Amino acid sequence: MRFAAGIDLGTTHCAIAVAPLEVEGARPDVVRVPQLVARGQLEALALLPSFLYFAHASEGPQALPWDAHRAFAVGEYARARGADTPTRVVASAKSWLSHPSVDRRAGILPVGAPDDVAKISPVETSKRYLDHLVQAFEAQFGPDARLPDQDVVVTVPASFDAAARELTVEAARQAGFEHLTLLEEPQAALYAWTLAMGDAWRTHVRPGDVVLVIDVGGGTTDFSAIAAIEKDGALELVRVAVGDHILLGGDNMDLALSHLVRHKLESDGNVVDRFQAASLVHACRIAKERLLGDASLDHAPLAVASRGSSLLGATLRSDLTRDDLTRVIVEGFFPRVDADARPATRSRSGLTQLGLPYAADAAVTRHLAAFLGRQARAIEPFAGRAGGALLHPTAVLFNGGVMKAPSLRARVIETLNAWIQQDGGDVVRVLQGADLDLAVARGACMYALVRRGRGLRIRGGTARAYYVGIESAVPAVPGLAPPVSAMCVAPFGMEEGTAAELPPHELGVVVGERCTFRFFGSSVRRSDGAGTILEEWRADELEELPAIEVTLPADGRREGDVVPVRLRPQVTEVGTLRLEAEPLQPLKAGELWQVELSVRSSA
Repeated sequence: MRFAAGIDLGTTHCAIAVAPLEVEGARPDVVRVPQLVARGQLEALALLPSFLYFAHASEGPQALPWDAHRAFAVGEYARARGADTPTRVVASAKSWLSHPSVDRRAGILPVGAPDDVAKISPVETSKRYLDHLVQAFEAQFGPDARLPDQDVVVTVPASFDAAARELTVEAARQAGFEHLTLLEEPQAALYAWTLAMGDAWRTHVRPGDVVLVIDVGGGTTDFSAIAAIEKDGALELVRVAVGDHILLGGDNMDLALSHLVRHKLESDGNVVDRFQAASLVHACRIAKERLLGDASLDHAPLAVASRGSSLLGATLRSDLTRDDLTRVIVEGFFPRVDADARPATRSRSGLTQLGLPYAADAAVTRHLAAFLGRQARAIEPFAGRAGGALLHPTAVLFNGGVMKAPSLRARVIETLNAWIQQDGGDVVRVLQGADLDLAVARGACMYALVRRGRGLRIRGGTARAYYVGIESAVPAVPGLAPPVSAMCVAPFGMEEGTAAELPPHELGVVVGERCTFRFFGSSVRRSDGAGTILEEWRADELEELPAIEVTLPADGRREGDVVPVRLRPQVTEVGTLRLEAEPLQPLKAGELWQVELSVRSSA
């Protein structure tokens, strides 16, 4: 093990940063990743776009220095091909990885692929991105420095549930990583900011501060609150709140812009078929990135080719103007709203096409208002400071490719300050100096160094308190289910790699037959300790999580027996909740049953 390595396995881009372990004070450097940027043209770039292109047989191999016969391309060339052949390109695999309603190990991507393309799973797609990074790392540092052998940290959205985290680890293991650590992306962004600021960061963040990390990337919107507190005379950073998993980001914006341009084209008498509509989304993404990246541009041209020859159809041409961009993205996705605004909901159709479960409300500002309102008391257990109707951050750190646009950052700060001042608080300050493309990879590498005692660690742990449902032993009553209480098995902030001690309870597990474990989560009950039992609760206090259906083996007992057990919960190193049930009278040494919150009955 020679390096600390941080991997940003992003929706839009992947990146890797490394630092030599034997060099005291070493800083993370970004590894440039060789990739195809055009047909037959290789270039090493700091970012590896998270796109995978299945080449047609007539194109020949997509050769790389380490694989001369590869039939697919990953990276910049794959992204560019999305505008020409969208049905042969996999995009947003990370969003699919967090989709709870599909089999994420099944071949479902690319959606709408032709018959000559063998579909692959979101897990396999993520594994191929990691494979590419592994080979790029070896190409730079030699075959004796395999990436899976290093001290590796891989980032995930803070709002990823246990299943998505476990599937990320599964993809990494398929790519050869036996040991790795997961880190939430907003924490990685803050680590990167402290790295960029050097020792001066302590003058910008002081005890009592609450840093709001606003991370809007290609596929998701993530909110996290990190408090700076004083403990034993020293500054300590504690992640105190995490938002919901919101599938809202650059992908949604590209789709909205494509609808606008399609309307322009059809108003001019053009017919846009389904294939061209898919290509138009990719073309709008490229035009959007050009306009957001260069304030001097008034418009960006775009073209969408026809599938047929010139006799059957011609290339469609239009442009995306800055006024279009402002109207659709700034006003559509970041509108000025009141602090009590909440995301709109809508009823869903009984039949729907296979696709991602995007957020029903596209307004990032409404989701932010909901997060700050729900977390109004988040800081109290740590600082004893009461807020108003919403959480009052004192500083904001932006992350994610979408937030590179100055107009979007300005709109968020303007709206946020209006809320806080109306609620009796002071305006926030913006933490400057972050690299929004590479911060997560650098921060993940920094975290690997921090774990070795080289820097201040952000205390995180579980973003929620977790509870298991316990059915009461009462006589059957017609039409009435037995009451269920909820026992806290993982308090809020329980650190990865730790176990909780539960007080003695008379509990039993059913063995030998199919049974259901009910779990609940709470982002607002922060003071419940391990073993706390709730007989009743408000609807906004506990959220029921997807049930886990399992058959615990009887192993010499009768089917349906209720075995008295002692529960032992632990949070694994990758952030999943494992509940062990140890029989009070085991039939053999070491006998126990395990249930993990990441298990899905469909898996």
